[in-house]
Amino acid sequence: MHKLVILIESLPNWEKFEDNWPEFLHQVEEMPGLRREATSRVEDFLYGQVPYVQVHELFFDSLDEAQQAMASPSGRNAGRLLQQMTAGRMTLFIAEHKEDDLENIRKFKEPPDEE
Repeated sequence: MHKLVILIESLPNWEKFEDNWPEFLHQVEEMPGLRREATSRVEDFLYGQVPYVQVHELFFDSLDEAQQAMASPSGRNAGRLLQQMTAGRMTLFIAEHKEDDLENIRKFKEPPDEE
């Protein structure tokens, strides 16, 4: 699985951003191949150069599907709108996404030494 990650910086007019967010989501949700999406508001910025305030993740089955979705009409419209909403104060990247359940992880943990 691959995901398109959007990191949004602090903006001078957050209310305007929020007003346009539903239209952005509408465009994103029309992208072909989209499996799921997640939005996170950053509550405490601990370390780094840029204090991001919001993270939005779009999940696809493959890198190719993510790239095709971005090139689609709705993907291009979403990208244009995001540029307008943030005045370019964002970071985008595609990442391979791997996930495992904690229950499965614990299966491979070595048992404590019994003395």
